[in-house]
Amino acid sequence: SKAINARGEVAAATRQRVLDAAAELSFRPNVLARGLISGRTRTIGLLTDELGGRLSIPILLGAENALGNEQMSVLLCDARGDAIRRRHYIRELLARQVDGFIVLGDSNDLRPSLTRDIPVPVVYVYGESTDPGDLSVLADDEGGARLAADHLVGLRRRRIGHITGPQSYRAARDRVTGLRAVLDDHGLPLAGGAPLYGEWTQRWGRQAARMLLTADPGVDAIFCGNDQIATGVADSVRDLGRHVPDDIAIVGYDNWEVFAADCRPPLTTVDLNLEQLGATAVTHLFAALDGRSAPGVIRQPCRLVIRESTGPPPAPRPPETPPTADRPRP
Repeated sequence: SKAINARGEVAAATRQRVLDAAAELSFRPNVLARGLISGRTRTIGLLTDELGGRLSIPILLGAENALGNEQMSVLLCDARGDAIRRRHYIRELLARQVDGFIVLGDSNDLRPSLTRDIPVPVVYVYGESTDPGDLSVLADDEGGARLAADHLVGLRRRRIGHITGPQSYRAARDRVTGLRAVLDDHGLPLAGGAPLYGEWTQRWGRQAARMLLTADPGVDAIFCGNDQIATGVADSVRDLGRHVPDDIAIVGYDNWEVFAADCRPPLTTVDLNLEQLGATAVTHLFAALDGRSAPGVIRQPCRLVIRESTGPPPAPRPPETPPTADRPRP
């Protein structure tokens, strides 16, 4: 036991012989028995509301990879947005003596805290807990929008519009805040006068692009709330006889390969770094397990993925030379 558990009082040579013998016999230590001795089962409960969600899967993969790298086991439960099912899973995971919980939201909107029902460390990821005493790890949507806006302004785009999803979504509101901050810094108006809120769909992107370009034909860039919207915007821009990116640059959000890479032209977009978000949640859960919990909100930076839909800056127009009067002939 001392050799297998790397106790310091066992000589290195002796420990290696024991490990070799254990490997030859396919010996595996009893995890539950070790947990009773150490007070840890090296098992984490992952609780989600949308197991098959496009945003949930990469976060879960990132968390699982980080846990696996530390030889931790995972018990994954999908509450499917049902409060009764969620409470049942919490009881079952606690009965299995998990060391801690990672609670994954299905959106970045505020979610009710579960911590009072859970006597072990909890980290919330993607969806922020309503309790400021909890630890929540979020993607920095406002910062991601700033990246997109800075990129467009750097390309000398001056009439930038914004088409996004429902205003009820915190993600949509945060992205508007980031965009407006950059436009204000440069003294630029928001093309069309206001964001166009709607659905997270291509259909809304097509419809809203026509509305925006009718209201403000001088638009030279459109920042979209996700890649589906951006793909629909690109469709309408082409249908209206405009060119991407020569006439109108387009930036999406999410870096969803199905849309971003297959759009015509491929989309410049903001990547939420979702796998890293899951790994970051694990890092902070480990810190909490070691007694180094730090309540609050951690916002992880996004990154900009540049593709053809923004292109190089438009070439500056040559300065106009005033006409010269003909000189009288001698």
